Amino acid sequence: MSATILIVEDDAVFRELLTTILDTAGYTVATASDGGDGLRRIQRERFDLVISDLKMPVRSGLELFHLVHNEPNPPLFIFITAFGRLEEAVAAIKGGAFDFMPKPLENPAALLATVKRAIEQVELQRMSISLQDLENAGLPPQGLLFSGRAMERVEKLVNDVAKTPTSVLLMGESGTGKEVIARMIHLACPRKNSPFIPLNCAAIPENLLESELFGHERGAFTGAVQARRGKFELAQGGTIFLDEIGEMPALLQAKLLRVLQERVFERLGGSMQIKADVRVIAATNRDLAVEVADKRFREDLYYRLNVFPILLPPLRERADAIPALVKYFCARFSAAAGLRRVVGITPEALRLMELYGWPGNVRELQNVIERGIILAHREITPDELPVQIVNCSNETQSGEGLLKQSEAETIRAALQSNRGNRRQTAEALGISLRTLQYRIKELGLMVKEEP
Repeated sequence: MSATILIVEDDAVFRELLTTILDTAGYTVATASDGGDGLRRIQRERFDLVISDLKMPVRSGLELFHLVHNEPNPPLFIFITAFGRLEEAVAAIKGGAFDFMPKPLENPAALLATVKRAIEQVELQRMSISLQDLENAGLPPQGLLFSGRAMERVEKLVNDVAKTPTSVLLMGESGTGKEVIARMIHLACPRKNSPFIPLNCAAIPENLLESELFGHERGAFTGAVQARRGKFELAQGGTIFLDEIGEMPALLQAKLLRVLQERVFERLGGSMQIKADVRVIAATNRDLAVEVADKRFREDLYYRLNVFPILLPPLRERADAIPALVKYFCARFSAAAGLRRVVGITPEALRLMELYGWPGNVRELQNVIERGIILAHREITPDELPVQIVNCSNETQSGEGLLKQSEAETIRAALQSNRGNRRQTAEALGISLRTLQYRIKELGLMVKEEP
């Protein structure tokens, strides 16, 4: 388990002993000789865990902890303390420290076990991202995510299924917000105070994916120097989100099916059954029914996952949401870049964006606005938009011209066939007389009715 640890210890011999133990176990280790040196290192570098002596010159470990603890994303603390100062160590734990260990160190294995627990907690904290964290990362809030008439049904389905423990399959093109929807389901369900653990099945090499999912025991394979919990263990009591499930290898599909059916699994190289108290939300940009028909995805797993399918529409099918999304991203990126002079987007630029097909969906829209904010002087104009958006508009306008020309020829021919009689022409075309008169005027057709 990769992690960066700072050892703060004024006893050079003991500091070297701790360094050797942790370095041998595969951790990245840095050291400081006292609390003052430790504070300087923490201010300059990022650490997952600090192992500190409680009493040191210059600044004690307890002082160091209190100075760091209220900072954003502080490292966890484990204190090393002599027997006579146990009360101080207990007080530190009540104040938020992770644990303490006696000095001198009697058993290196006990140190490694405590460090392992601490790093696992760090990993859980990293993965358990709230919806507010997503908004801080630049993704739209819930009201904007569900904007547009095409998302009304999606919002209802999300609200209905969130209250249940049912497995969910999210389908849609890349960039439509499948992970954000999965997080919303988690945050609205009874498991919301437990971890939300995401895993992209396409991002992990096939030979490592089983270990990522189910963990492994020490010695299970070359390089497995210690046991490691997988995502299913980390998600206990909460939700696991399996993105790009269609990329999962066939062998693992069978193992995942067993977990969904029996709610137990074993670590790689182990034999002990571990209960899987986990809600599963899967996502794919593939048509899994086609994958099943082509024998690339297990039919039984498909039906296990497809208990409650939700199809997310692409952005091109919800053009009515684009103005609100553009306004939100303009405000967000102008503030983030400190470019308060950029106040929005011109009507012409917005019209071009509404005509564009957005193959990258909301993610592409976000990138276009961020780029436009950097280039714009006061408002985003067509000059700040990527060439493919402007060109797409020209092609659309050209196509509209051809369509109008074809429509004019059809109406003109129908009028001639009916000797200019508009009522008969409307009946022949299957439209109302009022619609026909409107189209004749708009298209500039001059057809005189014959006697």
